[in-house]
Amino acid sequence: MNTKALPLAGKAALVTGGSRGIGAAIVRRLARDGAAVAFSYAASADRANALVAEIEAAGGHAVAFKADQAAAHEVRHLVAQVHAALGQLDILVNSAGVFVTGPVDDAATDVAALDRQFDVNVKGVATAVRAAVPLLRDGGRIISIGTTGAVHIPFAGAADYVASKAAVAAYTRGWSRDLGPRNITVNLIQPGAINTDMNPDDGPFAETLKNMTSLGRYGQPEEIAAAVAFLAGSDASYITGATLNVDGGQSA
Repeated sequence: MNTKALPLAGKAALVTGGSRGIGAAIVRRLARDGAAVAFSYAASADRANALVAEIEAAGGHAVAFKADQAAAHEVRHLVAQVHAALGQLDILVNSAGVFVTGPVDDAATDVAALDRQFDVNVKGVATAVRAAVPLLRDGGRIISIGTTGAVHIPFAGAADYVASKAAVAAYTRGWSRDLGPRNITVNLIQPGAINTDMNPDDGPFAETLKNMTSLGRYGQPEEIAAAVAFLAGSDASYITGATLNVDGGQSA
């Protein structure tokens, strides 16, 4: 791979939750753009190893680490491992997340699952950022993956999920103030309906979700990855504390 012309050559990135779906697309794109990429996975070791092999075969550099995003000590250890393995850290992408629904008036709701969702989606992100900040080089990038549901909720039962993502949106704005003096930018991408295993574009909710968009279709994970790559690159050096909706007009 000729790294001289690649926009992220010489950079090192950590992508949490990078073994599948949007996270895997982000790992592929950052590696394609020249970054050395480490990513975490919760359970799917086979997928993680296959992704590493794919990137290495294409001439890139990737490494995978198992970590539970809900366990603060594992997240801190993950960041330390990544820094040791790559020798530096320039980009942190908070992609790991879980999606648990349940109306607030449903007595049968699995409250423990909702609590774990908050631990992964909010505490896990905050822990990763706190652990990464002392290691990030000046001029680094922090990019988190949220949801357009944090702004507009078109159906019942998702309050806990979207609240967790809205918390990350607020953190993003606040962290941009904290880290601005070091030229570390902090931004949020809010996807709409994206074609993944959990929400396929031929699934039971597909037509409803497609009709909510201006473009009349689902997005692809690679379209989220493209936005991440832009925010990770030098052309986005004056963008921080921002929220970018990548949703085909769903929030228009």
